Amino acid sequence: MKAENRQQLLVIIAAAIVALFLIDKMLLTPLTASWQTRSETIAQLEKSIEAGRITIDRKDITNSRWNDMRRNTLPNNSSQAEESMLEAFDKWSKDTRISVSSIKPQWKRGDSEDYSLLECRVDANGDISALTAFLQVVENSPMALRIESVELASRDKNGQQLALGLLVSGLRLAPLEINP
Repeated sequence: MKAENRQQLLVIIAAAIVALFLIDKMLLTPLTASWQTRSETIAQLEKSIEAGRITIDRKDITNSRWNDMRRNTLPNNSSQAEESMLEAFDKWSKDTRISVSSIKPQWKRGDSEDYSLLECRVDANGDISALTAFLQVVENSPMALRIESVELASRDKNGQQLALGLLVSGLRLAPLEINP
């Protein structure tokens, strides 16, 4: 083979290699990255669709639980709500045989206009079994209540009589606005 033909062959091979390199950098690599990004996006969207399907399938259960929660919130009338909370604490204290020395209700606005909270500070006395029964009754009540804090202190040297300081929040939701 002649030197000129060899040089032409080497130039053609070099040009082909450069062309393949440019095709790789300008087409194949960006397309591969784009396909990989699309595949990841499609996988995320499929997960989102599946989560949506599960949510839709649980619609009846969720609506039922929400309706139960709405029924168990405090009444919209402030005085009725306070009376309902005081009656509940009176019943629970009698049922568990503790002595309630004071209940101090106070209204708190929620972060939005959709709800408000009735915070009640309850001071009570009793033995450990009666106080734990009282706390259990409050916690398991169907009312929309949340125990915010619990303080226990001994009232005698033996620890037989305890003082309970309890902060409980009751939820009052704003009435539903029904649009015709």
